[in-house]
Amino acid sequence: MYTTGSAAIALCNPKSPSNVGAVMRAAGCYGASAIYYSGTRFERAAKYHQDTRDINKQIPLTAVDSFTGLGAPHQKLICVELAEGAVPLPDFVHPQDALYIFGPEDGSIEQSIVDLADAVVYVPTIGCMNLAATVNVLLYDRLAKQNREIDHGKLIKQSRDVNNRLVYKSP
Repeated sequence: MYTTGSAAIALCNPKSPSNVGAVMRAAGCYGASAIYYSGTRFERAAKYHQDTRDINKQIPLTAVDSFTGLGAPHQKLICVELAEGAVPLPDFVHPQDALYIFGPEDGSIEQSIVDLADAVVYVPTIGCMNLAATVNVLLYDRLAKQNREIDHGKLIKQSRDVNNRLVYKSP
C-alpha cells in the first residue's frame, strides 16, 4: 500500500449496515488497518449492503465494548466530530499512526472519549455529512497530505473496475 504509518477506524454505535459497508470500502481504498465498532445497532441490522470487494476478509471488523485502551501505545487518538474547539481538517496534521474515532450520525462521541483524545478534528461543511462520507474525506485527506511517490499509471490500472479501460490523451 502507498500510505505510511497506520490508520485504524473506530465507529461509535453505527446504525446503518450500508454505511459500515461503505466505511469498509473506504478503509480498503485508503489503507486502513482495522475497523472497530461499539454498540448493538449494527449487529441487529442486515449484512453489508455495499460492494466492499471482499474487504471484510482483508481488514478486520471487530465489535468492542469500549474504545478506551483500544489503540496501540504509539497510536494517537483522534476524534472526528462536530465539536466546539475542533481543528478544521484542512489545517490538521495527521500523526504517523492514528486511531480515528467517529461519532454516530444521530449523536456524538462520548465526552469521556473526547477527553482522552490527542486531537479533535472536524470536516468544515455546510451541514453535516453521513458517517461513510466523513470517513472517506478524512482518509483521503490523510493520504493527500503524505509525502509519497506514486506510480499513477500503475495505481489507476490496479484500482479501476475490469470494465474500465479509458485512456486520456491530453491535447
